[in-house]
Amino acid sequence: MNGPAIAENPSKQPSAAQTVYEYVSSTVFALAVVLLVFTFVLRTATVVGISMMNTLHDGDRLILSTTHDTPRQGDIVVLSTKAVREAIVKRVIATAGQTVNIDFQAHKVYVNGKALSEPYIREPTSERGDVTFPVTVPPGHVFVMGDNRNDSYDSRFSAVGMIDERDIIGHAVFRLLPISKIGPLAR
Repeated sequence: MNGPAIAENPSKQPSAAQTVYEYVSSTVFALAVVLLVFTFVLRTATVVGISMMNTLHDGDRLILSTTHDTPRQGDIVVLSTKAVREAIVKRVIATAGQTVNIDFQAHKVYVNGKALSEPYIREPTSERGDVTFPVTVPPGHVFVMGDNRNDSYDSRFSAVGMIDERDIIGHAVFRLLPISKIGPLAR
């Protein structure tokens, strides 16, 4: 059995103060959620330089996932290293325990003896750096390179070296700008 019917007064309108309060509280709640997401889950970064061409260009604006999941081969990451003053954007080529070898005459990068398929690179790899290959990535580290291989300061140079996973600020997951290229970043 249902309780007594309660008649509502459809003509009763909320007061101006109630309307303003609801609008302000909804706006504050939405801003708090956005602030929390961009503090603990996502960040933005701007690409500086040409080391990731043709995948990314100078001035591209990215959204990064900062959930600190383990980096995987092919991920585009933003990292901070003592070798370079500002944060840099690079691609993870190898992870802990993997061995990297580069054949500079054939312009091929090998990980664990298998040549990488790298349709994203701007030109064949010929810049040597000062690291002697092959190298094995130590635990908790990654080997990174720019997609513009011959104009990238990366793990081929001992000053940059293997990147400690703790120095990874985030994984690039989405391009915001330029608008003509907006969308998710594929591995």
